Amino acid sequence: MSAAMQETCAVKRNWMQALDGMGVWRRHEPMASHTTLAVGGPARWFFRPADRNALIAAIKACPADVAILPLGRGSNMLVPDTGFGGFVVDLSDLDEMAFDHCNVSAGAGARMSRFARQCAEHGLTGCEFMATVPGDIGGGVAMNAGCFSQQVSDSLYCIEVVLRDGSVIDMLKSDLSMGYRHTDLPTGSMVVSATFRLQPDSPEQIRERMRSMRSRRSSTQPLAQPNCGSVFKNPHGDHAARLIEAAGLKGLQIGGARISNQHANFIVNTGDASSADIVALIRHAQAAVKQHSGIELETEVCMVGEWEYILAGDGHA
Repeated sequence: MSAAMQETCAVKRNWMQALDGMGVWRRHEPMASHTTLAVGGPARWFFRPADRNALIAAIKACPADVAILPLGRGSNMLVPDTGFGGFVVDLSDLDEMAFDHCNVSAGAGARMSRFARQCAEHGLTGCEFMATVPGDIGGGVAMNAGCFSQQVSDSLYCIEVVLRDGSVIDMLKSDLSMGYRHTDLPTGSMVVSATFRLQPDSPEQIRERMRSMRSRRSSTQPLAQPNCGSVFKNPHGDHAARLIEAAGLKGLQIGGARISNQHANFIVNTGDASSADIVALIRHAQAAVKQHSGIELETEVCMVGEWEYILAGDGHA
């Protein structure tokens, strides 16, 4: 091993040692255990910080050449079968909430469904749709998650983000250029917390709207099988599910991955799917819809890590 490589390895060992006692450290953690699709190879480094101070310390200590991936519930994430060669930061313990009249703050790791329930208990409306979203606040902000004609940006006021140098800054919603499934965050930054401005309403009426949304979701989506939610963004004025069904793809299966018979914009893991199976099915659906209707479907699921070797080939590793 060259002197330069030895120095790099020493730096990375010291970085990991510096975080001892500040959270949960693991090496080669299988990402299939941390994504709702239940696929994905190991993360080279995995850390669950105990609190925001531990998170900031980890970001500051992380070598500049190591990619950082924030992890919530993993509900909108596809990791290659070969894994992720960087640093996965599990934010699940950053789940605090604070209520100040109609302003509600939540840590990035707070479950959106729990956030919605707590707001209902306080008689605050504006985030009922979050009761049906299988993700966390940080990820919801980062992609401007939404459903039932609502989205995070409707009630978001401001956020805190940690930059790659470990500094924490506040950003107003107006700074974020939020659009359909898009938020313009600073490069390399990570959402730490978010504050929402809601409106007072009857708790029972809020709960009833949430029950109705959950009922509609459970009757139309394949919730009993591992999935990542909507695979494709809806094209303007249309729905990805309609386009996929019109192309005759409902029920199509590649390996252990299948386009759901219940909702065509969902890909389910039938039990033994690989990430490569899912990517192959995504590519096939894009090509078939393009041929059938002339529309290019854009993925909503985030493909993290190094996919070039798959995308340049036949879809399988």
